[in-house]
Amino acid sequence: MVKCKMTYVGGLQCDLEHGPSGAKVSTDAPVDNHGKGESFSPTDLMCSAMAACMATIMGIYAEKENLNLEGTTIEVGKIMSANPRRIARIETIISIPLPEDTPHKAALLDCVLGSPAMRSLHPDIEVPITWNWLG
Repeated sequence: MVKCKMTYVGGLQCDLEHGPSGAKVSTDAPVDNHGKGESFSPTDLMCSAMAACMATIMGIYAEKENLNLEGTTIEVGKIMSANPRRIARIETIISIPLPEDTPHKAALLDCVLGSPAMRSLHPDIEVPITWNWLG
């Protein structure tokens, strides 16, 4: 089990520390929810983590297949609902340096949809994905 530690530092800001590595990330409440917006909000971090998880799973596949995915980007746009306040939609754009007719297309789609973060999202969260094949 990996342990992480969160410390509330005040002013709606938190410091997060990854136990095994000591890496640190800070969060701040967004401006529209009483914060200063000086860093990732917790929900921004969640959406960004989903994107990183997608890319990591694609990367694992790419290493096995000797496929170069360097330069792949994933942009996420978070849309919140008001009542209850929660993530309602994560608009996702994946730009990948391969042609659309790559024989790896189906496997890469499966990597994204089957990534642990995607599988962990509440089913009410919409995650439309747009693919840009750049090769």
